[in-house]
Amino acid sequence: MSHDDFNFEPIRGLPEALPADEYILWQGRPNSLRLAKDAWSLNWVIGYFIALAVIRVISVSDMMSLTSAMAQGIPFLVAGALTALILFGVATVQARSTVYTLTNKRACLRIGAALTMTLNLPYVCIGNAQVALRKSGLGTITFELIGETRLSYLMTWPHVRPWYMSRTQPAFRSIPDAERVAALFAEAAETRVSMPKVTQRDYSKTDSIAAE
Repeated sequence: MSHDDFNFEPIRGLPEALPADEYILWQGRPNSLRLAKDAWSLNWVIGYFIALAVIRVISVSDMMSLTSAMAQGIPFLVAGALTALILFGVATVQARSTVYTLTNKRACLRIGAALTMTLNLPYVCIGNAQVALRKSGLGTITFELIGETRLSYLMTWPHVRPWYMSRTQPAFRSIPDAERVAALFAEAAETRVSMPKVTQRDYSKTDSIAAE
């Protein structure tokens, strides 16, 4: 029997149904392998264990045959492979439990595998956004918040801009077709922020002033 841990969501990735005047422009999630490389430094970890293996082989090569020396580096390569698999597994779990959403009014992040949370970022609270693109089309969009909005870096990692801890910048990390998503965000945010605000005026007070 299939089981969906998020079957309580009225709309995938969102904690509640959207208002009548709000609609979804895009939904997506991180690419698992790219997230492992970007957030968990997978390439650096692999390179570290390879360097350990090479150093070990070189250090013992003058004491034994080349074949025996190369065998000395195998444990480091095995340890590196296991570590890489663990990091990739963690990144995969994080990616599959994540849903990024753009609507015509806000950016939303449903994040967390064990402890799920949803971040709602109205466009009026986003002062700036930056996109970092790769040749593959994958990229990361970071949002610079304005006003009194504060987010915990640790609680929202890895869905943040790295090392920006005092003013945490939430991010759509390692998403496919990032350039198109950034364009959708820019158009929607510009439209939303430039919309005139209509407020209700008390005509009784206006009339009494005019009468005087």
